[in-house]
Amino acid sequence: MVCSCNYFKPEQKSQSIARVGKNYLYKSDIAKLVPAGTSKEDSLLLVRDFIDRWASQKLLIEAAERNLSDAKKREYNALIKQYKIDLYTSAYIEEVVKNTVDTVVSQEELKKYYEENKENFKANGTLVRLRYVNLSRENPRFEIIKNKFFNYSKKDKKFWDTYALQCKSFAMNDSVWVDMSQVYVKLPVITPENRDEIIRPGKKMQIQSNDDTYLIKVTNVLDKNQILPFEYSKPTLKEVLLNKRKLELIKKFEKDITNDAIKNNDYEIYK
Repeated sequence: MVCSCNYFKPEQKSQSIARVGKNYLYKSDIAKLVPAGTSKEDSLLLVRDFIDRWASQKLLIEAAERNLSDAKKREYNALIKQYKIDLYTSAYIEEVVKNTVDTVVSQEELKKYYEENKENFKANGTLVRLRYVNLSRENPRFEIIKNKFFNYSKKDKKFWDTYALQCKSFAMNDSVWVDMSQVYVKLPVITPENRDEIIRPGKKMQIQSNDDTYLIKVTNVLDKNQILPFEYSKPTLKEVLLNKRKLELIKKFEKDITNDAIKNNDYEIYK
């Protein structure tokens, strides 16, 4: 009797592109693998790399199942089972919380929590409130702009709406606290070396740098480890309060679902 040596090889299944043992990889498994517009050469490389990694994983898991001790496999199977439980329950609770928790936090709630916990809200670095304009010294309206800047008044809004556009850059809202790192970016004439000299509450200055003239007025300074202002802390306060609500809701949900199961005789402890 004469047989082909291919007789005992597993028959290729329809649409399969690779096989490892009894595991097959199909065309449908790589249908969305290659992004549109990829060249033929790059496409072949991507597909071949994917197939090689798929084969390696299949061979490794088969080797692991053959060679790991039964004790180890029981240990890892328990971990896999627990991971599935944790993944499903956390995803379900997240959906419940997302659809239930009240995301509106009133100003009164924020203020109350801030007053009770302000020692926990301290600056990690220097914060500054300032305003500045950067314009050419040759600007024909330079002296008027300078005078209006250092004698700033809200009544001059129309003036600034017109002449701020003549400045190379500007920031007129000195009620907002900004981190010192942002100041260095916006005002390159201020450096860590001259910061202490310039960044002082109430400091007014005119600094020339090549063709740029900077007019700067520092309103206030908050040093590292000082308590953060309420307005600056509001985003963090809201996040903290929402997280507290979520935790409280999760505890209540877990308690309610257990109580309902007891009530419906779906959960009982045998003595």
